[in-house]
Amino acid sequence: MLRRPVLPLLLCLLGTAACRAPVPADQVYADPVTDTAKPPPRQVLPGLEVLIRDSLHLVRGKRVGFLTNQTAVTSRGESGIDLLAAHPAVNLTVLFAPEHGVRGGIEGGVRIAGGTDPKTGIPVVSLYGTNTRPTPEMLRQVDVLLFDIQDVGARPYTYVWTMAMAMEVAAQVGVPFLVLDRPNPITGRVDGPLMQMEIKRERIGQPITGYYPVPLRHGMTAGEIALYVNEEFDVGANLKVIPASWWSSNRWFDEAQLPWVNPSPNIRSVGAALNYSGLVLFEATNVMVGRGTEAPFSYVGAPWLNTTALLQRLERYPLPGVQLLPTVVVPRGEGDVPYRGQRVQTLRLNVTDRAEFKPVWTALVLMTEIKRLHPQEFRVTDGPGLTQMLGSKWARAAFDAGTDPAEIFARWDAELREWMPTRNRYRLYATAGGVR
Repeated sequence: MLRRPVLPLLLCLLGTAACRAPVPADQVYADPVTDTAKPPPRQVLPGLEVLIRDSLHLVRGKRVGFLTNQTAVTSRGESGIDLLAAHPAVNLTVLFAPEHGVRGGIEGGVRIAGGTDPKTGIPVVSLYGTNTRPTPEMLRQVDVLLFDIQDVGARPYTYVWTMAMAMEVAAQVGVPFLVLDRPNPITGRVDGPLMQMEIKRERIGQPITGYYPVPLRHGMTAGEIALYVNEEFDVGANLKVIPASWWSSNRWFDEAQLPWVNPSPNIRSVGAALNYSGLVLFEATNVMVGRGTEAPFSYVGAPWLNTTALLQRLERYPLPGVQLLPTVVVPRGEGDVPYRGQRVQTLRLNVTDRAEFKPVWTALVLMTEIKRLHPQEFRVTDGPGLTQMLGSKWARAAFDAGTDPAEIFARWDAELREWMPTRNRYRLYATAGGVR
């Protein structure tokens, strides 16, 4: 059960050391950035490089399992799989594949098969197929399990929840769990409803849209989520986190001098990751978000959408940091492409100030007004799907009832303010400015 915050809200909102103190010292290898008055170097090093540089004793002489994919690269773009497989101090014995596969490129929602990595010859076990977590028997074949995947900062993205499930099994069988951390590409800002525990689920054939309570835009790194889940929900894993060196949570990924590797076929940039944290809600409706175009997660539209009338309705809302531009697109391509080959009337999101842009709020406003403008055409395509994306039964009920978006925002904002002291206890990276 989630523990109640015990620190004063004001102190945590100020980002004081008191909020960060409860992070277990024995679970963090390397000092987090704490001196925000001194500008950090331009080059950020991911936890993978920090491991190789000074923490190989954690894996030397052990059978290593690696839950990873194509995004686990060094600052020079070297593959983590290839690097560890070739390292004389590392005995890499098995790879665990998340959604999209260990080498990436597989469309979202497509079940992954196990097999052998063709480049290294190392066995690959799928965690996005029949199993969504390793079995105890699988983990008894390794001495330590590593996790290194670039997350995008939005709760419905599956990677950190595959991590959490693997960590639970690692705790069960007593295998140490080591997270090689990476930046949150869209910073430490938070937005959207906090997932309710009753939403937590794991069902074969259903998407993993959340597993533990975090907001839709969660503002945490994989390492911070691992610490939060392990401590707050008594997972009991023998957990170690190696933070990214010289990262601070108010920086964007493209400020880190790290190579961008698409974490999935349709998240092709930092901007797409930012938009995804809000527009993902439309994935549970019959409104498209740009799959099959040159810029997925940059559009909102449908063949029947009256963009002129919609823009008029949107004038009464504050939508900071974004322009909405009427655009006609014709989606193409393979995979799940809504309205393929049709002329789709859309609003294209042109983010003019990403620090001010509120993706979840913007998506909620758009979805509300599209529903009001087109009550016959608009529909939720999977009954419980929107509830799962929101992570909140009350938010889904409020949307269905036609509640004003400002009222929904006010309630989820109050939830976030109550939750922030808990989140701040697991911060590994300082920030210049406010925590939100």
